[in-house]
Parts: sequence; structure tokens; C-alpha cells
Amino acid sequence: MPESPPDHDDLPRRPGRVHIAARRRGADITALGSLALHLPHVAASLAVVFVLSCALGRLGPLPWPLLFGCWVLSGALVFHRPCERLLARRLFGLRYPTPEEDGRLRRTWREVTARAGVDGSAYQLWIEDSDGINAMAAAGHIVGVTSHSLRTLTSAQLGGVLAHELGHHTRGHAWASLLSLWYALPARLAWRLLRLLATLLRRLPTGAAAVVIGVAGAVLAALATATYGLIFLPLATPYLVAAVSRRSELRADEHAAGLGFAPQLMAVLHQEHEREVTATVPGRSFAKEGMIARLLDSHPDVHTRLHHLQTHLERRR
Repeated sequence: MPESPPDHDDLPRRPGRVHIAARRRGADITALGSLALHLPHVAASLAVVFVLSCALGRLGPLPWPLLFGCWVLSGALVFHRPCERLLARRLFGLRYPTPEEDGRLRRTWREVTARAGVDGSAYQLWIEDSDGINAMAAAGHIVGVTSHSLRTLTSAQLGGVLAHELGHHTRGHAWASLLSLWYALPARLAWRLLRLLATLLRRLPTGAAAVVIGVAGAVLAALATATYGLIFLPLATPYLVAAVSRRSELRADEHAAGLGFAPQLMAVLHQEHEREVTATVPGRSFAKEGMIARLLDSHPDVHTRLHHLQTHLERRR
């Protein structure tokens, strides 16, 4: 059955003049919480980069403070437009909109940003070739939407999706998430290297492996004592980060609802949920997710999001 064309004239206009700010970018409690939760990883990354900088400084012509300082300042590239374009293409797999896509996308985006009092031209609009209904906000200025969303959603529904992503930008979720990921990367790579070394230890003779494990255990015990056990905090970080991420999604929903897009966003959530249900094998019910999987999920379930949006609508009546 062919898809029905979206209604291009269903996006209501907000009467009156709107004060337009440059970006109105800030950082709410979830963005700050995400940064705080990654501090142990960032501290470990600083230690890793410091050791590498000292080693490279001794072997090469560049002094270690310069190498270390370049990495510390490298996070600013997240907001550099050419670097953002590279991230959009290479990391997120996005592309520029076609002229037809650009026309419809920009019309809806201008209305959404005008309602929010934000300069829409400050952001870069991208397309992801995907069959799902989804969108993304990343770095300082990236807003991406799937080609399927652009083809099938009405203008008002598309506005609700874009208003949600704008909420991630104005509340600081997008840049905080990417900065946390970047500055935690050296620690994550070091951890993977340690796991690889642990795998190689199994091939050592029993006596040599016992010596290495004993030394490593003694070092770990000393670090745990010196840090009052805080060295084990990163083990709980993934669960806390996922909880903060789920909260940030609800806050972005609140942002869209505050701009008047709650009914449209609820319709999109219902539509995508029904599509996922019908895509399952007939006669086979959903298996309940395990507790660990739910705790590590970065997005709330559809029913939770719908409940919060419905509560917002009832409060406005």
C-alpha cells in the first residue's frame, strides 16, 4: 500500500512578534549531570594522555606540555563548523538534503525555531537515509532527521520531532554528550587494551601469570585505598549515564510540548510504536527485556514518554 503524502499546510502559525535570540544554548541539570558522571573517565583519560605525552615528548621534538595541551583544548573542535560537517558525514552517516527535502525541512524548522525564539540559521540540517522515524541532535549545531520521517510525517508531526531535537540543543544535551564521549575516549581505549592484555596473560606459564596478577592486584588495592574506593566508580557509571540520558529525553519532550507540539509528538510515538509491533514475526510475542538491558537503555519506553506528554497536556488545560 503506497504511503500517503504528508500534509504540507497543517503547521499552525504562532501569532504576534517573536524575539529571536542567537541560540539560547544552555545546560540543564541533565547535561551537567552527564558531565559530572564522566569525570572519573575524564580523570583517567587525563592520566593516560599525560603518560603518553611525556613518552612522546622524550622520543620526539615536541615538548610534552604542548602535546598534552593540544588534547585538552581539542574539545573546542566540537563547535567548529568544518569539524561538525566531518562528524556529520563520517561519524553519524548523514548527508545534505536534496533541494526538495531542504525546502520542506527548512520551512518547518523556521516555524519551530521561531516559536522557541531561536535563530534557526545557526544550525545545520542533515538527512539520514533510514526507514525509521527518528532524528538526532549532535555537537553544537547538527540537527538530523531520517528520510522516512520527512516523507511520511505531516508538517506538524515533523515540527514536533524537530522541536524535541532543538530541546536537546538549547538544554545542552547534545554538546555535553559529545564532549563527554570525546574526553572519556582515551580511558576507554586504555581499558580495552588492559582487557586485551588480560586475555594474553592466559597464554603465559602459570608461574609468570600468577606474578603479573599478583602485582596488578596489589596496585589495584593500593589505588582503591588511596581513592577511598572511588576507583570503582566507573563500574557504576554506565547505569547512571543511561538514567540521566533517559531523563534528558523526557526534558526534550517537555521542550517540544512547551512549544505546542505535544499532540503531534504523541502521534509520532504511537505511529512508530505500532510500526515496531507490526514488524515482529506473527505469532511471536515480545520477550521481556532483562533488568540490565532496561537499566542500560538510553531512551525511556514509549509508554513513559506518552504518559509525561499527556500529563503536560492536562496541566495546560
